[in-house]
Amino acid sequence: MTAPSQRALSRLTPVLTKRWLSPDAWRLDVYERLDGYTALRKALAAHPDDLIQLVKDSGLRGRGGAGFPTGLKWSFIPQDGKPHYLVVNADEGEPGTCKDLPLMMADPHSLVEGIIISAYAIRANNAFIYIRGEAVHAARRLRHAVNEAYAAGYLGKNILGSGFDLDLVVHSGAGAYICGEETALLDSLEGYRGQPRLKPPFPATHGLYGGPTVVNNVETICSIPYLVLGGAEWWRSMGTEKSPGPKIYSISGRVVNPGQYECSLGTTLRDLLELAGGMQPGHQLRFWTPGGSSTPLLTEEHLDLPLDFDSVAAAGSMLGTTAVQVFSDKDCPVYAAYRWIMFYAHESCGKCTPCREGNYWMVQVLRRILSGKGSHADLDLLLDACDNLLGRSFCALGDGATSCVTSSIKYFKQDYLDYIEGRKAPLLSPNEADLVGAH
Repeated sequence: MTAPSQRALSRLTPVLTKRWLSPDAWRLDVYERLDGYTALRKALAAHPDDLIQLVKDSGLRGRGGAGFPTGLKWSFIPQDGKPHYLVVNADEGEPGTCKDLPLMMADPHSLVEGIIISAYAIRANNAFIYIRGEAVHAARRLRHAVNEAYAAGYLGKNILGSGFDLDLVVHSGAGAYICGEETALLDSLEGYRGQPRLKPPFPATHGLYGGPTVVNNVETICSIPYLVLGGAEWWRSMGTEKSPGPKIYSISGRVVNPGQYECSLGTTLRDLLELAGGMQPGHQLRFWTPGGSSTPLLTEEHLDLPLDFDSVAAAGSMLGTTAVQVFSDKDCPVYAAYRWIMFYAHESCGKCTPCREGNYWMVQVLRRILSGKGSHADLDLLLDACDNLLGRSFCALGDGATSCVTSSIKYFKQDYLDYIEGRKAPLLSPNEADLVGAH
């Protein structure tokens, strides 16, 4: 394995991950020795509106997938006398996405400090971390960090003598992917079944318990202490003009060293592959996702595409959660789409007909194609189902589910035709989802 080139290394800026390799980095005393809670003291000496303006000036965009400007979202909170809430979306469930979990495991106090600063900025006295139910170890570590913060005076009444009060609750969900959607998360947090709400009204005005609420991703909030310490200009020195700052890219699949790689936004898959040790021996890149299974597939021709929000969108996909799943010439794009759609059919909350029925029937059609029983009309049927899902489902789960189907047909229609016309041996048995061919 060759060492990363200077071009790849120049993309690296260890900001969010700088403490990960420090022994016991999750402990308060270690965190404090490594600049921990320094940003909080600086923030509490500033006016809340100045902090919101700082985040606006930095250009920080939400790291949960949509890339919405964080400072703008904060500025939507009305000053109407109602209680304000900050909710951290730690319900990481997108296939391929695994950046928030190591953040919470290795450096939980960066999230806690980011929450305190963010809550102070939006004038919230109650904050919640909604963490995926399966993330048991991360939840324990977060609760330990919260308890340490309370004991040290960073949480509770009159934080550091500033007059600002904040209570923070870590809440474990029950393992539903739909609760990654912000309004379904809020319903679940309130004790109801996790299903998306009709928007408008938006959480900024009618969120948790009907009050003004900001919902941000873990990585977004973890960025705040570094941003407060470094300033907007420093933050903009990384990344691109419209997508500034560092980003954690999760690389999985047919690479030598899968894992988390922090780079400036705008790095390329070529750089990431180099950092990850390249493709596995005997494998050649064929297709990949830039941001998890809900983002349209890209191919080898996109190796040098800058992985920032706008460049990826211009290429017909989405940056999403930067969950880069890498597939080779030994992987089948039709089977990959089938497995992803099975996930979305299983995780659909069932509230709206397009998502509930569309994903179910796409599973049946893809299974038919992969079992050698498909027809040319099935391709039109798949695209018609996607057309009735995209923009017509209640939330983004339905929209995201169409991505793998439409993009795989766009780039790999011949693979579908090979199954339909008998040039490829069936990969599934007709009546079950068992794999009958080795790949």
